[in-house]
Amino acid sequence: MLRCFDEGVDASLLDRGSFACGHRLMGHPALSMENLAKVIPRLPQGQVMFATRRLDTGDNFEKTFRQKPLDRSIEETIETIRESDAYIMVNSPQADPSFAELYQDMIHDVESLMWERGVGDKAISPKLYLFIASPNSVTPFHIDRYSTFLLQFRGSKWVTVSDPWDDRVVTSPDRENYVSYVSTQLPWTPEKDGISTRYWFEPGQALHIPFVAGHHVHNGADDVSISMSIIFNTPQTVDWRDALNFNQRARKVLRHVGLGPGPVGVNPGRDAMKAKAWRTWAGWRGY
Repeated sequence: MLRCFDEGVDASLLDRGSFACGHRLMGHPALSMENLAKVIPRLPQGQVMFATRRLDTGDNFEKTFRQKPLDRSIEETIETIRESDAYIMVNSPQADPSFAELYQDMIHDVESLMWERGVGDKAISPKLYLFIASPNSVTPFHIDRYSTFLLQFRGSKWVTVSDPWDDRVVTSPDRENYVSYVSTQLPWTPEKDGISTRYWFEPGQALHIPFVAGHHVHNGADDVSISMSIIFNTPQTVDWRDALNFNQRARKVLRHVGLGPGPVGVNPGRDAMKAKAWRTWAGWRGY
C-alpha cells in the first residue's frame, strides 16, 4: 500500500521513461509557506542554495548555486519571492523534525516501487529536495545522477523531460562528463524539446524523472511554485553511474586510436563489468 502516491503507479516504467501520477500530500503542514519560512532559515547554510536573478534554460544549473547572492538574505528572498526573480533549492529538509515522518513515508513508497520493478528493495542514499520559485522562473536544462520523483504543491509549471539515454538530447560524452563532474554545462536548443515529453504540472501531481533523463522547468505566471522531490539510487543506477565514470576515463584513452567505449544503458552485463572495474580502480586511487 502506497502512502504518498496514488495507487496504480506503473512501477515497470521506473528509470525507463518519465510518467505522471497523483500524490496524496496536498495540505501537508510541512509544505506550507508558514512552516517553510521557519524551517529554511534555521537549516545549515550549506543546505540552502538560492539565486536572485532570472535563469535561462541554457544556463549551467549546478554552477548557478555555487555563489550565494550578496544583495539579500534567505529570509528576504522568501518574503519577496512572489514579486522577485528568485529560486530557492533546499537540500535535505528532512533534517528538520517537521519533515521526518514525510521523509519515511516517501522512502516507503520508493522502495515499494523498486521491489515491484525488480531493482532491489532498499533505496540508496535517499534524500528530499525542496524547490520554491517565483512566477515565470526557469530551472535550466540538466540531468540527474539519480532517480527522481517530483511532487507539486503550489503553483503550476511546464516540465519537459527527454527519454534517458537519448543521444540526440544529451550525447554520451556530455552525459559521462556530467555524471563524473568533469563538466556540468549541457548544450540545449529548442529543437530538443520536440523529441521530449512536455508535462503541464499542477498541485496534487507527481512526476517520475528517470536517471540521466534531460529535463528543464518553466513555472507558470500566476503563483509561487512549491515542489518537493525525493531522489535516490537503486543497485541498477549505481552500476550505470559507475559505468559512466568508467567510460569517461576510457574515452580519453581510446580516442587516441580512433575508438570509443560502448554506450551505457544498453547491455546490463557490460555495464556491470564496467562498474566493477571502475569501483576497483577508484578503490586503488582512494576515491
